Amino acid sequence: MEATESQWQPQVRAQARERAATSSGMMVEVTAHFGFTCTGSSDDGRERTITTPISPTYVKEILRLQEAGATEEDLHPVVAEAITESYFTEWGSRADGLRADFTDVQSIDFQF
Repeated sequence: MEATESQWQPQVRAQARERAATSSGMMVEVTAHFGFTCTGSSDDGRERTITTPISPTYVKEILRLQEAGATEEDLHPVVAEAITESYFTEWGSRADGLRADFTDVQSIDFQF
């Protein structure tokens, strides 16, 4: 059974990664200090835990960077962009021009 699992699990993970990068996206949960850049913004930066879906476009980039040996810190700018798009601007429907950055990252968790 262990031999079957060792052969099967990588295939299942590869399929989940492919689906996430091409159609379904994935969830990301980040606990960090979020700061914002936006004209007229009244929302000061603060620590938040945010769980939000991210689009396949960002998933593809995150997976590409991970495969290239990127560290978690290397992923921060891409993850920040993805969270800005999905959580803060709601896929471009509000807060035009807002950019969120985060520092003091306590955790990042990706879920397929």
